[in-house]
Amino acid sequence: MYATQPLQPLLSREFNVSIVHASFFTAVIMMFLAIAPIMYGYLLEHVNAKRVLIIASIILFITNIILSFSTTYSLFLIARIIEASVIPAILTACMSILASDKINIKKNMSIYVAATVFGGLVGRVLSGFIATEFGWRMVFVSLSFALLLGLYLIKQLSFDTQAKMNKPKLFDIITILKDRRFAVVYTLMFTVFFVFAGILNVLPFRIKEQIPDITETQIGLLYLGYGVGIIVSLFIHKIVALFKKELRAIIFGIITLIISIFLFLSKTPLVIFAVVFLLCLGMFIVHTVSTRIANSLQESQKALTSGMYLTFYYLGGAVGSILPAMVYATFGWGVTIGVFVLALCIILGVVFFNRKLFKAYN
Repeated sequence: MYATQPLQPLLSREFNVSIVHASFFTAVIMMFLAIAPIMYGYLLEHVNAKRVLIIASIILFITNIILSFSTTYSLFLIARIIEASVIPAILTACMSILASDKINIKKNMSIYVAATVFGGLVGRVLSGFIATEFGWRMVFVSLSFALLLGLYLIKQLSFDTQAKMNKPKLFDIITILKDRRFAVVYTLMFTVFFVFAGILNVLPFRIKEQIPDITETQIGLLYLGYGVGIIVSLFIHKIVALFKKELRAIIFGIITLIISIFLFLSKTPLVIFAVVFLLCLGMFIVHTVSTRIANSLQESQKALTSGMYLTFYYLGGAVGSILPAMVYATFGWGVTIGVFVLALCIILGVVFFNRKLFKAYN
């Protein structure tokens, strides 16, 4: 998903396209993650989870080979769109397999979250290193080999259970959104991931502007702070206990995000490197705690409320991957930072003034 992010300035030059067009390589993944669970729900009632993993891995293997040989922007983008269409199916199948182990479900899900965060970290850092040492095309060749290993391991799974797809009804969606608690949580995650995805998407271009001779390896190292998400996801219970209540932890997370966004105005690369750790701390506290709240607000329709949470979350990421790039290309870094801070201040106000809705968490 994120292998293209530190490569975007390089790919922008390679295909002779703008910052905005290069940002689509990540944005299409986010967009499909937002709409695919709903789309799949209407097309399919049940799917064989293991078969989905096998077919999707083969498709990703082929598309990564295509990416490595792409010579035009349109071919590269089409391959990424195909990848975007199957990645949500992989995540759904993986979660179905892990959830089938009822005894260890909480432990499994915690490790699953940590694994996806680790994948986001490695995808960014290693792609930068490989691009510098061996060229950007080898990034996608290496991913193809990784997928072959994954395919071998999938075939060893003795699992043949059906994964149930969620088919939401419009009336149910409207009913949930009428509950102001859900509306606040969904708006919170849209805004926070808009800012988080936006700053990480534009950051490689900003660093390249400041240090023209910076390598892709060095750009990739900027994302090491993403590893904070692994620690937060595994120790969230202790973090919430520190603040006594979930809502206090969320407010702390938003304030941390606001401070970190301001610090990105620094022109010192080492400061920016350190600030990414602070940014990720705030982001993952808000995300992890909000997930806990969203899943406990309503006993019934948990599949729908969780699906809607992810839809708003990834819609924020999709918009954040495009709109800030437009602002940055047109108005510069200062205005882009201003947009992020304004969005976070607004959502901080929304959460604070609606805190009475979350008495159990406040």
